[in-house]
Amino acid sequence: MSQESSAAAVVAQGIGKTFDTKAGDVQALTGVDLAVTAGEFVSLIGPSGCGKSTLMRLIADLDSPTKGTLEVFGKPPAQARRDQDYGIAFQQAGLLPWRTVGANIGVALELHGMAKAARRERVAELAELVGLTDFVDSYPDQLSGGMQQRVAIARSLAEQPRLLLMDEPFGALDEMTRERMQAELSRIVGESGAAVVFVTHSIPEAVFLSDRVVVMSPRPGRITDVVSIGIEREVPRDEALRERSEFFAKVTEVREALHGGKVGSGAREGR
Repeated sequence: MSQESSAAAVVAQGIGKTFDTKAGDVQALTGVDLAVTAGEFVSLIGPSGCGKSTLMRLIADLDSPTKGTLEVFGKPPAQARRDQDYGIAFQQAGLLPWRTVGANIGVALELHGMAKAARRERVAELAELVGLTDFVDSYPDQLSGGMQQRVAIARSLAEQPRLLLMDEPFGALDEMTRERMQAELSRIVGESGAAVVFVTHSIPEAVFLSDRVVVMSPRPGRITDVVSIGIEREVPRDEALRERSEFFAKVTEVREALHGGKVGSGAREGR
């Protein structure tokens, strides 16, 4: 195992994935090389069906690659899952309606046998982190969509993972709520220090949140470009950022990479 791979959050080398269907083999991914460093925010963007979510599922050990090798913090994905190295958030919050906000946040801690007092303390920390301290005794149906997603994010952070896997977590939200949640996520991730692999169809969202944006081709999915955003993390990811010329320039660059199909140096180097 290389020193580079053990230091990285994710290292994918030559990843291919083929699904066996009634209509025949479907090649979802081919030749995917990607490295995500610890603490880095990387977005995957591309047309529907390009394999973004498939790649995330492979990282999460929800499926296995047909070809290539994949490591999460220098381990096979199955070991990283057992070690609780990552948390997952999906488009639907997936909260348990009969459990309160606090009980939903702490469900994994409860399943893994954390003592009640320690669990209560950790849930309180997470509720404060996502701005839901006043709602820990509320139920999911008493919350807005954005608040439910905050609960889901808090739940994914419960066991202090070093990596967050997020599959279009804001896709079902209205535009105003979505933009607020992007700013909240940036703050939360900054405070947690976790690396993030984030699937989205939104170019502005990818640019707003990310250190790098990975552009993927139509099926079979492959990386055609990697755009470095170059906005320092010390710069607040807030509404003011959306008005900056650097932001518009990067949105244009990602759009050209996505629609123009050009291959940039980042993709050639497999970064």
